[in-house]
Amino acid sequence: MLRLVMPQTLTVVVDVLAWGLFHAATGYAAHRLGDDRLRREGPVLRQKGFEDRGRWYRRRLLVHRWKDRLPEAGATFEGGISKRQLPGGDVEGLETFVRETRRAELAHWWAMACSPLFLLWNPPLAAGLLVSYGVLVNLPFIVIQRYNRFRTQALLARLARRRSRA
Repeated sequence: MLRLVMPQTLTVVVDVLAWGLFHAATGYAAHRLGDDRLRREGPVLRQKGFEDRGRWYRRRLLVHRWKDRLPEAGATFEGGISKRQLPGGDVEGLETFVRETRRAELAHWWAMACSPLFLLWNPPLAAGLLVSYGVLVNLPFIVIQRYNRFRTQALLARLARRRSRA
């Protein structure tokens, strides 16, 4: 594979700027997604059997103990919504929260998907480290979004069952 060769200092600067650009660009792209595109879950966002409505993340990864210590950037762009707290306790607020967890999860998947681009200008060891960085930085945020979404969806399902009985 052809690789762009640069002096080491320039390569490091390009790497730092590239990660910043990739995170900003994927975050902005997700921010610009229309709400209609986030009403459903495609194959990437769909709950897998092992996730057990988010319980797996709680039991195995203890996500409930560390998730609030990580930064939250949902309101970075104008009109964005922070996921630090629910937009509302009613059905509409819960559905908005679910939609925003999808948006955030996609942004992190997209940022992580940029990792192989570092192979274009980095030597193999550095590229491997930068790809690992991309996974290690984005995966915790993906886990948090999935955990929160599946728990909120379970709550929405309980509320729907109660309404149907009433």
